[in-house]
Amino acid sequence: MSDLPSFRAALGFWFRLGWTSFGGPSGQIAQLHDELVERRRWIDEARFLHALNFCMFLPGPEATQLAVYCGWLLHGVRGGIAAGVLFVLPGALLLWALSWLYVVHGNVGWVQGLFQGLKPVVVAIVISAVWSLGHRALRRWAHWLVAALACLALVWFRLPFPWLVALAALTGGMARRWFISEPSEPEQARGAAAGVVSWRRSLAVLGIGVVIWWIPVAVAWVWGGAGHVLVRQGVFFSQAALVTFGGAYAVLPYVGQQAVEQFGWLTGPQMLDGLGLAETTPGPLIMVVQFVGFLGAWHQPGALNPLTTATLGAAITTWCTFVPSFIWILAGAPFVESWRRVRALQGALAAVTAAVVGVVLSLALWFARGVFWPEPAREINLVAVGLALAALAALRLGRVPLGWLVLGGAVAGVLARLAG
Repeated sequence: MSDLPSFRAALGFWFRLGWTSFGGPSGQIAQLHDELVERRRWIDEARFLHALNFCMFLPGPEATQLAVYCGWLLHGVRGGIAAGVLFVLPGALLLWALSWLYVVHGNVGWVQGLFQGLKPVVVAIVISAVWSLGHRALRRWAHWLVAALACLALVWFRLPFPWLVALAALTGGMARRWFISEPSEPEQARGAAAGVVSWRRSLAVLGIGVVIWWIPVAVAWVWGGAGHVLVRQGVFFSQAALVTFGGAYAVLPYVGQQAVEQFGWLTGPQMLDGLGLAETTPGPLIMVVQFVGFLGAWHQPGALNPLTTATLGAAITTWCTFVPSFIWILAGAPFVESWRRVRALQGALAAVTAAVVGVVLSLALWFARGVFWPEPAREINLVAVGLALAALAALRLGRVPLGWLVLGGAVAGVLARLAG
């Protein structure tokens, strides 16, 4: 493994990643692995998988949490904050602009074309993720078995994701001999991971983080009262951040139902449009909640003009969704690193890693089915198949940078849309 990068070099990497992190959680995790472990060799394989498994246990967006964890491994608290902010900020800015275009003009046809061009590229990214993670993580027969069962459990039996992770961890912890090799000394920790574990420090991070988390909600309550739309959004999305296990696809039905039926912030078709817009922007897919916050505040502006209230609604929604992820990682990562030598935990996390491969495979199958056999025609889209195969070849054989690949798919989709 090469020397640790300077903080400035890491900032440059996180900035570029923030603008090119398409593909949803699976694609983003694969991109982090490819860049940090394989290409730059800033983080070793075992530590990356250990961090990934911890993030899969937490509520909230796992790809964002993994970015924060990796940033912390390299440069401590400042590294984790920088990585997380730069991972989220580009998508938030782009989605704010697209949300404004949506409510003002109501016609986002070119964005739909961009999404159609990105879909096959995203399929290729997710398939590449399955290959990369599977090649590294599935080393024993028990790993293959857990990955296959995890995929079947999601595809056929619709097993909730938290149950899947819990069962895998329990199996790996109890039957750890099946999942881990003979004891070996982990690579010596470097960077923040080499620091001393401190309960006092972690409790301080937790306390300060919770205060920072709730400051915008408290300010909105003092200014507009408990019934103001900004307060209701802050409270709702803060609550959602505590229970949203299983990634974006698991939580979006719950968020959509509450936002549409209980709060009336937007309509069902608008929620689907927001999901499409979120999928065209880099960063976490759960960023669609920012679209919900924007439209909800736009429709209930109060004393301010709609754009100002909508911007504040988007900001407070994004804040309350992502700040908890920073708190969990910065408070818990030192302990997680210190537990890497515990055999039962190693077995549990190895099983979770194998289950993650199955989860990524199930997402690849689900997404590919919608791209290659779109409704309502249900005829094979040969153009999409060809573009996905070309993108996969460019990723696996040509090692084409992901940013160029995404840009090419987006341009192709927009041109096709404009050409009718």
